[in-house]
Amino acid sequence: MKNMKIIMVDDNIDFLKVVGDRIKSWGYDLTGVTSGKEALKLIKPEEPCVVILDYKMPDMNGLSTLKEIRKINPKMPVIMFTAYPTEDMMKDTEKLGINAFIPKLSSNTDILKSLKAALDMIIQSQQK
Repeated sequence: MKNMKIIMVDDNIDFLKVVGDRIKSWGYDLTGVTSGKEALKLIKPEEPCVVILDYKMPDMNGLSTLKEIRKINPKMPVIMFTAYPTEDMMKDTEKLGINAFIPKLSSNTDILKSLKAALDMIIQSQQK
């Protein structure tokens, strides 16, 4: 797991810090950014093993960012967070091949447990 790079994108700086600190404590190399545009600039040079996206962001939302990521790397593992999940949103992101969809509605412990499980699953599949 050492040196596994992750890019996390969330316009909520407090959420980015709390979750980002936990991801780092799990041994991942994390780069946190607050916009989709920032993330897209990092995909090629950073070569992350996973991108974690917030769905609802100003300017460029998670779905728009995901579409651009797919142009750069169609197989890039992506985990999507949202505070406002809808069935249509999930259908749109499933079409673009997200690996996990995690609602922010539960407590931080549940979010972190779901995120850790998704990351472990992705990393294990990449190591095969």
